[in-house]
Amino acid sequence: MFVAKVTGTVVATQKVENIVGQKLLVVEPYRIDQQTRDRLYPLGRTFVAVDTVGAGLGEMVLIVQGSSARLTPETKDLPVDTAIIGIVDRVDVEGRCIFHREEEGGGKS
Repeated sequence: MFVAKVTGTVVATQKVENIVGQKLLVVEPYRIDQQTRDRLYPLGRTFVAVDTVGAGLGEMVLIVQGSSARLTPETKDLPVDTAIIGIVDRVDVEGRCIFHREEEGGGKS
C-alpha cells in the first residue's frame, strides 16, 4: 500500500465495457521525508486509479497496485493496476502526527 494524493480526474468515454461506470482519479504517491521524518512529500509520479471509496480531489488516500488492485469487490476481474482502497485521516511517524486530514484542508470538491 501507498499513501497518495488525489490530484485530478480522468474522463474516458470510450473504454472496455467492464470498467464503464468506474470513477477514475489521478493520484500522486507520497513518502515520508527521509531527513526530517516530519512530513510527507510527493514522489513526482502519477497513476490513474479506480476509486472504490468515494475519494475526492485533494484528499490523501491509500492505494494498492498490481494484483492487489483487483482484490476488492468493486474491482474483481477488472483490467486495473491501481485502486484507491481508503481515505487517510491521519499519519503518525515515531509518535508524531505528520499528516492530519482536517489540518491539510483536504476534502471533496
